[in-house]
Amino acid sequence: MFIIKRLWKLSVYIFLLFLVSGCQGISSNQGKYQIIYNGEQKKVQKIIKSKKDNYTIAIVPKVSGIPYFNTVKEGAMEAGKDLNVNVLFIGPPIADWKQQQNIIEDLIQKDVNMIAVSANDPEKLGPVLLKAKEKGIKVMTWDSDTDPKFRELFLNMVDPEKLGRHLMDTLASEMGETGQYAILTGSNVAANLTEWMNWIKEQQREFYPKMKLVDVAETNDNPQKAYSEAKRLIKKYPDLKGILGSSSVGPPAAAQAVQEAGKKGKIIVVGLSTPNLMRAYLKNGSAQVVTLWSPKKLGYLTVILAKELLDGSKPKDGQYIEKIGNINKKGDTVIMGLPIDFTRENIDQYDF
Repeated sequence: MFIIKRLWKLSVYIFLLFLVSGCQGISSNQGKYQIIYNGEQKKVQKIIKSKKDNYTIAIVPKVSGIPYFNTVKEGAMEAGKDLNVNVLFIGPPIADWKQQQNIIEDLIQKDVNMIAVSANDPEKLGPVLLKAKEKGIKVMTWDSDTDPKFRELFLNMVDPEKLGRHLMDTLASEMGETGQYAILTGSNVAANLTEWMNWIKEQQREFYPKMKLVDVAETNDNPQKAYSEAKRLIKKYPDLKGILGSSSVGPPAAAQAVQEAGKKGKIIVVGLSTPNLMRAYLKNGSAQVVTLWSPKKLGYLTVILAKELLDGSKPKDGQYIEKIGNINKKGDTVIMGLPIDFTRENIDQYDF
């Protein structure tokens, strides 16, 4: 009887020892998973994916810190929470392709599942994007494209021809279809800005022969540089009748310069920017019309399409997407929708 009790106690002890050591073994094989929602540029340990659908999607804007891309980030983070995927939003302090390249190199080391970039240069980012693809990371572009061979899909906000022609029509209407005008662009190499510029010029050549483009000033999407360039244009061209800003920092900078020069209504300001940046200028007459899509929807849709690609699914023409609406697809390009014009009459209906 005594021997039986000793054997029973020994078997229980061995069982408990096995149970404890087994649990420790299981625990040591599980990688720690870091959720990234804050978008801060900081050192992050290599991400170990614990299951197939627990994706990490890295969104790289042209530049960080300006209101347009801040609003894109809001939409991207919201989509990340809705879809239960991890979103890392990180961009360079200035619109520079070399700094984007460094960010992408870092993301490759972090072993993210998807890199979605708004490219500052359509060709020079090619080698690092191909490197990402070789590592098994999917690549797409949004807002500003690369050469198609470097990515799987491009998300465009609007049809570039329709947008470029519409911006020119807006400026021409406000200028009475005559006089000198200048353009404030973000970058002379960014694919989206280049394409819009081509259609702006084409529309003017075809339909407004009495208008003359006197200057194109590059701002690098920097508000201070845009402001100094706007002041330069006003000083250099005394007969200047209009300024078209083709990136979000251009119209507010031009409107501020026009206001300070005492030329409200004498120099027309139109272009692409957000309602919140332009509200005061539209109301006091320093600017006439601004045009844009919803940057928050752009961020949201970027994450939606990224996850679909990771799931092995591609978007379809006319597809309805919750919180976005129906999208259009042409080849390997998705077009989100139509732009909105903001004037002093409707500006208070919008908040972004």
